[in-house]
Amino acid sequence: MGAIVITGVPGVGKSTVINAAAEASKLKVVVYGTEMFQLAKERGLVEHRDQMRTLPPETQRELQEAAAKRIAGMGEVIVDTHCTIKTPRGFLPGLPEWVAKGLELRQIILVEAAPEEIAGRRAKDATRVRDEDQPASIDEHQRQNRYAAWATATLTGATVATVFNHDGKVEDAKQAVIKVMAGRA
Repeated sequence: MGAIVITGVPGVGKSTVINAAAEASKLKVVVYGTEMFQLAKERGLVEHRDQMRTLPPETQRELQEAAAKRIAGMGEVIVDTHCTIKTPRGFLPGLPEWVAKGLELRQIILVEAAPEEIAGRRAKDATRVRDEDQPASIDEHQRQNRYAAWATATLTGATVATVFNHDGKVEDAKQAVIKVMAGRA
């Protein structure tokens, strides 16, 4: 069957949406970044998760590949991940060819919101250490995610769908993801 990737920029609320989708589908959720972080921590490369994006691109690639191998052995799952990772050197693909094919992707669901909404959510989130982004930068990141999703779909044959998670509309976003996963959207 293959993996279902649900993705979005930090602060869009994708994890909230994913939890409902997993509950409805009875699929396990695997957080790709957590798999990568565990590997990096085991190797003594980082102490906390927000340091991951500052690792050299070569190291991030190695961690991506190792995490994909771990996840592929788990069977059909929902993968909570990022299509692109904003780094000091530019955007790094979160689903490069070796990861996408290794996961046997069948579906990519982009969770999006207005950049101003995301900026507001990030400003209120004291649980993470993040760069402050202006709406224009968030918009650029969402555009990069769309490009990356379609490039990945071209390589794998996965479908791509976009679901909006606007402020105060989490339930609508959850229902939309469930419909897309079931092929009823």
